[in-house]
Amino acid sequence: MQKFCKYLLVSPAICGVMLFVNTATFAGEISNTSEINQPQVLVNPDTKVQNIAPDQTMAQVTSVSQFSDVQPTDWAFQALQSLVERYGCIAGYPNSTYRGNRALTRYEFAAGLNACLDRVNELIATATGDLVNKQDLATLQKLQEDFSAELATLRGRVDAVEARNAELEANQFSTTTKLNGEVVIAIADVISGNTVNGQKVNQNTVLADRVRLNLDTSFTGKDLLRTRLQATNLDPFSQTATFTPEGDFRFAGGNNSNGVVIDALLYQFPLGNKTDIILEANAGAIDDFTNTVNPYLDGDGGSGALSHFGTRNPIYYLVNGTGIGVKHEFSDQLELSFGYLANDAANPQLGSGLFNGAYGAMGQLTVKPINQITLGLTYINAYKNTFFANGSGGSNNANDNILQNATSNSYGIEASFQPSSKFVIGGWAGLTKARVLSVGDADIWNYAVTLAFPDLGKTGNIAGIIVGMEPKVTSVSNSLSNAGINKDPDTSYHIEGFYQYKLSDNISITPGVIWLTAPDHNNDNDDIVIGTVRTTFTF
Repeated sequence: MQKFCKYLLVSPAICGVMLFVNTATFAGEISNTSEINQPQVLVNPDTKVQNIAPDQTMAQVTSVSQFSDVQPTDWAFQALQSLVERYGCIAGYPNSTYRGNRALTRYEFAAGLNACLDRVNELIATATGDLVNKQDLATLQKLQEDFSAELATLRGRVDAVEARNAELEANQFSTTTKLNGEVVIAIADVISGNTVNGQKVNQNTVLADRVRLNLDTSFTGKDLLRTRLQATNLDPFSQTATFTPEGDFRFAGGNNSNGVVIDALLYQFPLGNKTDIILEANAGAIDDFTNTVNPYLDGDGGSGALSHFGTRNPIYYLVNGTGIGVKHEFSDQLELSFGYLANDAANPQLGSGLFNGAYGAMGQLTVKPINQITLGLTYINAYKNTFFANGSGGSNNANDNILQNATSNSYGIEASFQPSSKFVIGGWAGLTKARVLSVGDADIWNYAVTLAFPDLGKTGNIAGIIVGMEPKVTSVSNSLSNAGINKDPDTSYHIEGFYQYKLSDNISITPGVIWLTAPDHNNDNDDIVIGTVRTTFTF
């Protein structure tokens, strides 16, 4: 900038270009390349430099008096006045300030100089060249020569950005659709435990995977059409190793030998400013439109808790399939969600379809009395719908003997308290009152306490602990007992711990264990310990 400052003696009007010239013109050019620093403002000598967005500019001023921070006593006042009144190539910020003391790069100065040169040429071309004196023209020509390299570089960078943008537009996948994906690769094994319900537990290390590709499409910018493709090769351990629905992994299930299927299909759109409508065509789940009140632990299997039980209150799994969900926010503190999902909506046979087969209907009020506390009050009505079939666990008795043949009403309360950014304590309790058709009634309870430790050891890491009781039949009516269906004899506890370590923005590794005492709520069964190391890739 020393080259330029010597010209102050020749023409203070031109020297004023250095202070701030047509921010609206050069900020737009500069913002297109990451190599050029964003405009900054030096508030005062004792404060640090603050970034100013390129679009924070005001329209062309017609008088220097429009700048609230420019006074007639300022040393550059006459220069600014000349540039504004004679050449019209000065602009300021939206709050009518000029900020003449802000830092200026040579590239910014070159862009501003070019803007004033264009203005001078325009004045000459429109027969108003008498406003430009010979001294100013000579100075401008000299400046143009001195900064020719910077001007050429700036134009070259803009041209390069335009060329790259054109190439991206010509080869982009879609103008409306974005692709994102997740790959889970896990090593898992039953570490200890010999028999469950008279069957030998299989202790054999497996290597499993699950691949998901989401095609997220928006037609209006506010809606979402999601098509999820999935391939997996791991059956739940309850079917192959442990023989109890308790402790199943969240990332397991639906083994299709890595064949690709449409795993989820939904369309979400707003209805007004506070209401969202979600249409579930396939594999809909309650968390698509409801807050499950388990932050950091409720994940899709690739993140958060390892097990279905550790992810959320098991009664939520009674709502799944095809149907509709609605979420309405009364305020930041109060939200209402409700929905209806059928399990076999595409089957026209009797006992199936959208309204005649198994289904789950729900309503939940979510309350945030303060920012640190979230409460959920949940009601679910279901028909011939089980915890186990949908992956939440519980005893075989609760699933096969009772819910598979019953209508049920479930009541849940969920809570989360985050006293600091590094610690969250939460939990839930759920009661399912089932009526086995033409036989009798049963009560099924579950509960859990959860601890989450966000950013433990490193930003992005998560540690979690879950302790609770998976769904257990706690009481049955006499008529149900006479039919040979009894309550679960004992109590099994689910104890789970994991540590999700973020290797990079796209890779995390999660070692963890699940310990089941008295599996299937039966003390005759050996305790089971299941271990895994889950690696997740996202893109």
